[in-house]
This record gives sequence, C-alpha cells and structure tokens, in this order.
Amino acid sequence: MADDRSDRLLNLIERKPTSDRLLLRILFFTVIASGLVFALSLNSQFISETPTSGGVLEEGVIGTPRFVNPVLAVTRADQDMTALVYSGLLEVSPEGDLVPDVAESVTVSEDGRTYNIVVRQDVRFHDGVQLTARDVAYTIALIQNPDLKSPLRGNWNGVLVEELGEYELNVVLEEAYSPFIENFTFGILPRHIWDELPIEQLPFSQHNTEPIGSGPFQISEVERNRSGLINTYTLSQFPDLPDPARLDRVVVRFYENEADVDEALMAGEITSSANLTSGTVRTLNENDYTVTQTTLPRTFGIFFNQNRSIVTRDLDVREALNAAIDREMLIEDVLLGYGVPATGPVPNGFLRETLATSSATVSTSSLEAARAILIAAGWEEAEDSTWQTEIDDIEYTLSVTLRTANTPLFEATANAVADRWRELGVLVNVEQFEQADLLQAVIRPREFEALLFGTDLSRAVDLFPFWHSSQKDDPGLNIAQYANIEADAFLETARVSQDEEEVEAALQAVDELIQAEVPALFLFSPVLTYVTSNEFTLPTLSKLSRPHERFMNIENWHAKTGALWPFFNE
Repeated sequence: MADDRSDRLLNLIERKPTSDRLLLRILFFTVIASGLVFALSLNSQFISETPTSGGVLEEGVIGTPRFVNPVLAVTRADQDMTALVYSGLLEVSPEGDLVPDVAESVTVSEDGRTYNIVVRQDVRFHDGVQLTARDVAYTIALIQNPDLKSPLRGNWNGVLVEELGEYELNVVLEEAYSPFIENFTFGILPRHIWDELPIEQLPFSQHNTEPIGSGPFQISEVERNRSGLINTYTLSQFPDLPDPARLDRVVVRFYENEADVDEALMAGEITSSANLTSGTVRTLNENDYTVTQTTLPRTFGIFFNQNRSIVTRDLDVREALNAAIDREMLIEDVLLGYGVPATGPVPNGFLRETLATSSATVSTSSLEAARAILIAAGWEEAEDSTWQTEIDDIEYTLSVTLRTANTPLFEATANAVADRWRELGVLVNVEQFEQADLLQAVIRPREFEALLFGTDLSRAVDLFPFWHSSQKDDPGLNIAQYANIEADAFLETARVSQDEEEVEAALQAVDELIQAEVPALFLFSPVLTYVTSNEFTLPTLSKLSRPHERFMNIENWHAKTGALWPFFNE
C-alpha cells in the first residue's frame, strides 16, 4: 500500500511542468531523509541495552573442595561452591538486605520468638524433585545433630522446628533474638537423597563432592588431578527456575595459593577471583578488569584489660595511645590499601549513613596531639624521652605489653602500632602466641594488659557478645571487660527489637559510648576485593558477611546484552 502511494506521488511529480518538477523532487526526498533521521534519533533515545543469556564465568578459588554441603562447609572453597549450588530461605540483595529466596514469606511474631515460614511451591532440586518444608526441617535437624558437628550448630541451639504443612513451618526460639533471621540463608539439602544415610556416614558421602541442590547452577562436570582431588568444577545454568541465571556456565578452578591464582589470571585461565594478591590487583588494567570492594563486618582493635595495668586504667593514657595511631598508614602498609579505618566497634557502612557518621569519621593521627594529652594529664617526659607520673605515691613509667597471635597480619599490625607508640616515648613489648595458646592462656583467663584481636560481627552487627557486661567473663567475648549500664540497655534493645530504626539507633548509641570511654582502640576493617573481567556486569556488592555471599545474586550477573525497546522488557 505504501509503495503504491509513493508511486502515485512520484507520477504526479513527473506530470508537473519542468519548472516545478525539480523543486518537488527536492522537497520529496528531503521529507524522506528527515523521516529517517527522526526515526534513528527516536530509536537511539528510547532503545535500551538489556541483559541476555550467555557467557561463561571462570572463577579462581584457593583450596580443595571436600564438603560442598551447607551443613558441613567450613573452607572458602566449600562455601563458594555451596553458594553456587544451593539456595536458602533468604538471600542477600545487592543492597545488603535479606530478601526471600526459597521462602515465599518469613513472618516474625510480636514477641520476636516465632518465625513463620511459607516455602514457595515452584522450587525444585536439580534432580527434578520438589523442595518442601520437610527439606528445610531436615536440614535444620542435621545442623542441630551433635554427632555431625556442623559448624552452624551453635546458631541453632535450643531452636524448635514445627512442621505445619507441606510448605509451611515455624521456627521457635527460646527468647527473642532479632539477628537470628540471618541464619535463614543456609543452603537447603534434599531430604530424599540424604536421609537414607546414617549420621556417621554423611561426611563420607559422594554427594559432598557431587552435590544436588536447588541453586542457580548445577554440577555438570567434575575434573580431578592424578591424586584424585578435584581441580575443576563445571556448573551449568539450572533452567527449571522461574528466573534462571543469565550466565550459561560457571567454571570453578582450584589453586593452592594466591600466587597460583595470580598466574592463572595473567595466563587467561580464569576471568574472576576473590583470592588475588593485593600487588596483582594494583597492576590490573581498568580497561580489562573491574575491581569491586566491600567492607566486611570485622573490626580489628587493641583491647585493654584495665585490671592488669594501672597505667592503661587512665583514660588520658588510652586517648593518647589512640591519638598516636596512624590508621591510614596501617591500612597502606599492612593491608596494602585494602581496608577501611575504624574508630568504633561498628564497621563503616553497616549502619545507614545518617546514623553512622561517628564511626565513619576517623580522627587524624598526631604524635603532637598525643603528647599534649599526656602533658595535660600530668605525665612528664624524662630525658630518655619516656613518660613518668606518680599514682598513689608510686612512680610509674608509661609502658604497654601488647599480646597477639603469631599470624602475619597480627604480627605486622602489632609491630606497626608498637613502632608508632615508641615514637611517642612509650615502652612497648610485643608478645606473640600460637592461636590455641592465645585463646587458652591469654584470652580466656584475661591475662593481658593490651590485646590485639579481631571481632566478627556478622551482617546484623550483633555487639552484645563483645560489649555487654554479662559477657565480660569467660566464656563471654567481652574481652575488654567493659561494663556500662546505659550501654547494656541499648545492647539489649538491639538484640530483641524487630524495629530496624530502633535497632540502628541503639547500635549507634553504643558505638558513641564506647568511643567516648575508650576501652579499646579500633584500627581497621578488612575489605573483600573481587576482580572480574570487564565482560561481566555485576550488581552492587554490599554488607556481605562472608566472601562466598558475593554469589548470592549471581543469577543476575550477565556477559551478554541485547538492544530492545522498553516495552519488550515489561
């Protein structure tokens, strides 16, 4: 029809007088050209790049997988694989929030003790069997079984599970504990595969290395070396999901150490890894790789035992020691730049920005400021540059014995802090212990003046075990033996409240109280550094509790895009 109209219009032009014919021809073709330009402009304005299926991620991981099983996984290799193969009731969103995955809904009772869980009815395991509430209850029972010794067992002590139907169950706590909801990210095991095995045989089952889960990827190929150890997993997209992963495959290759991972990336064997050395990350070309960093909920600090040292019982001394520490230097020299400064117990980024200003603001290190604090407090600088004062008619020299573990990170951090304090004129003695000895001989009996250690708070930022006065004696984790009635009240509120704003306000209040009283000097929080080839596009990674959680949204990662008009995406 359009062609007929065009032909008639052209015939009409040709029948016009010669003097009009040229002008009409120019006008006709100008209209055609303008229409084409307008269409191309409209197309470029409104068309969008849309993720499509395709692409293979090749991940480099350190270690050898043995327990690709959410109930038994301990090593990073096992946890990484578990995150790819299994799915949980909840998962972590790109914004760092807990959102439903296998669960259709999770509803908390008013008293905070009962979690009602409704399981989606469209979830299947990789062998085609439907996932139900019985699988969830079975997995929790395995975690709680003392004979299996699951690393997750401590989180489920005293928890009762009530099956209400094929797709519904209640999880009941002995007392309210708002951070408990974080536990619902555990991977769900297929009951029909595992329940035939006696509990003592579970760790030896072949299903630990050839697992069947309900996650976005399923095992399609396993490669072993000459010793029979797995060196490569190939996982293919699991299609039987309402919203399948966009990547076709994920190939996970296992290496002995970071140097091997570095070499594999440079050789093109892998396209991504969270196990590269800091030196290699710094040399990567931003045109070829994307470096993603997110703060982990761990805080390293120096905790004082004021019962063991009259000197550090003085608030002014603790403030002076705090002022002398150069956190930026620590991060640069010890962590090679991969950390964030800390001045309080809450890691930066784990509270909303409006409530986290004090933790995010780091005071400038200054030896002069530290000296001024000591002088104002009555300390005198001797000829040998040490500091003396008189307390209860006894003369004291400012000295600190700093105890810590003998790992490279703790050793480097302790020596850097000690050097800085020595510049101030403090006599410092650093003592290192094997991990087991540090726990038994130093931490449990609280035998230290100052202890360099780290706290792992989880994404929920549960400060209670580390700072509530009820936890100041072993086996509690309040190693600074901090006691403050006001802080206790805030910690108790944060532990039981279901109101997110109230919890965050309580945590912020505790953070400020601890900063003011200086029972510990907070140094830094480490960051997870994840490198991917630029061909892959990832959502934001934030508020991750463990490195393997980077895969929580892998179904949304993509390597391919297509150009579509918006209404095709609706």
